[in-house]
Amino acid sequence: MRSNSSSAWKIIRKLFNKIHLYAGLSCGLIVIAVCFSGTIYVYNTEIREFFDSELYFVEEAGERMGAESLKNLLEKSQESKVIAINWNEETDRSVQFTLKRETEEGRGNTFYVNPYSGEIIGNSSDKTSTAEFMGYMFSLHRWLLLDRVEEPILESMGNRDLGRLINGIATLLFLLGVITGIVIWVPNKVKNWKQGLKIKWSGNWKRTNHDLHNTLAFYSLIFLFVMAATGPFWSFTWYREGYQKTFDTYVSPEQKEAEKNLSQPIFIKNDDITLDDILAKTDQTFDFKGSVRISLPGSETEGIAVRKYKSGFFAGTGSDELQMSPENLETLEVKLFSDLSFRQQIGRSIKALHTGEIFGQFSKFLWFLACTVATSLPITGTLIWWNKRKKKTSNRKPKQPRQVEMA
Repeated sequence: MRSNSSSAWKIIRKLFNKIHLYAGLSCGLIVIAVCFSGTIYVYNTEIREFFDSELYFVEEAGERMGAESLKNLLEKSQESKVIAINWNEETDRSVQFTLKRETEEGRGNTFYVNPYSGEIIGNSSDKTSTAEFMGYMFSLHRWLLLDRVEEPILESMGNRDLGRLINGIATLLFLLGVITGIVIWVPNKVKNWKQGLKIKWSGNWKRTNHDLHNTLAFYSLIFLFVMAATGPFWSFTWYREGYQKTFDTYVSPEQKEAEKNLSQPIFIKNDDITLDDILAKTDQTFDFKGSVRISLPGSETEGIAVRKYKSGFFAGTGSDELQMSPENLETLEVKLFSDLSFRQQIGRSIKALHTGEIFGQFSKFLWFLACTVATSLPITGTLIWWNKRKKKTSNRKPKQPRQVEMA
């Protein structure tokens, strides 16, 4: 009986080993490119703030100007309307205002402003070398740089869609490799468990490479699975909708259209209400320190939308939301992230799960390490396969007959 179960396990393990091998070989180069750029992009914000620190940090000089005063200065100098504001409560940081002309299309232009002097210290249309580099990393991670190729590669789809498709297929193959890898990792005998949890540095390079592939992958398994399972969200519509339905965040196109057609209240903007009033109401509603993003009404049917994010080493990315009337700042709706079901919290955190921002700097560091491991796996895995291939080839070579010298 034990012999039958052992032989069945060997057959299963051999099958999974084949799937793992061919999945890894077929997507290896793509995974290296995607994971390498992802390793860097985990610290996108920190890299930008370090090399372009003059945009994000200011010297404290007296009292900060009010948000409304800064808004009026910007609108006058830029001849545009403020449509959004990112207000950081840390006193040594700049604040960002997004402005847009009425005839302008797109998302507008974001200005970095010194809150002590009202001076504009930069804007999003001025691309620094750091911004250019991180743009390339994002393009490599999302579209394999194909979006930067001017000539269309295929007639049936654009270059960006092609990059997204290749990326998505490679990510699914990597996910398959992660799942099959854990089955292969499980040792045949219980006594070999400890051996699979450490790297034998004293062995030859083939043994060390084998241990690097298996052991590092095992310790990174959960993070690799999360990254791989969330990645196709941005590549396939069917995957995105399936994810949203699974985690109770899906809204059908018909439902969206029906909500648009519902009779909306006609708001009358009260010019006496200032950004400072909005910030005060936000702090009153959400009594914790953090950063605030305010989206101002773009039409007569829209209210004031506010999101507040917690700050701190372990701070999660889930935001609390507040809708206010532009007439009198009456609270229309409050959505606390903590009030959502666990399924909905996961559904709302798809980007944070993928990038590692789910628990602030703590989880970002873990994702950075896991991304580094993921970048190395196709390399160490290919070396394992190549070494085994060479060994099999050498074993199959027929022995040369020994020649006897004639006296």
